[in-house]
Amino acid sequence: MASSFSSGMRGSRGSRKLKSEINVVPYIDVMLVLLIIFMVMPSSNNPSQVDLPQAERSTRPPDDYIQIIIKPNGALSIGVQGKNADAPETEPNRDALVRKLRKLHEAHPEYPVMISGDKESKYDDVIQLISESKKMGINRVGLATK
Repeated sequence: MASSFSSGMRGSRGSRKLKSEINVVPYIDVMLVLLIIFMVMPSSNNPSQVDLPQAERSTRPPDDYIQIIIKPNGALSIGVQGKNADAPETEPNRDALVRKLRKLHEAHPEYPVMISGDKESKYDDVIQLISESKKMGINRVGLATK
């Protein structure tokens, strides 16, 4: 009797095999939902609009400085501000403004440069002017805030 019981156990154990596979159907469903979410999300925001943060004024602005004003329509003005102020001159293009900046820097090498732009001004114009100022050897270049 013991032999028939043990052979019956062996027979039932041998006929049942363990499954060692993963059911991937739920994972595919989750991946498709995530794919749809990531395809829809980027279209909801506008990448061409960048909202720049507002900054507070520094405690003490420099006494005299060279100010460059960038207007939204592309107009550029440059002049000395502070105690020895003169009226800002409007320049027709960036090359003329860089030449005027070079002359002002040669006349006043200790003056820092302050770049003032409107909210609607192009970011590229500001960066290009900072780069040109650094190439001239002007170490103190700042951005004016309102």
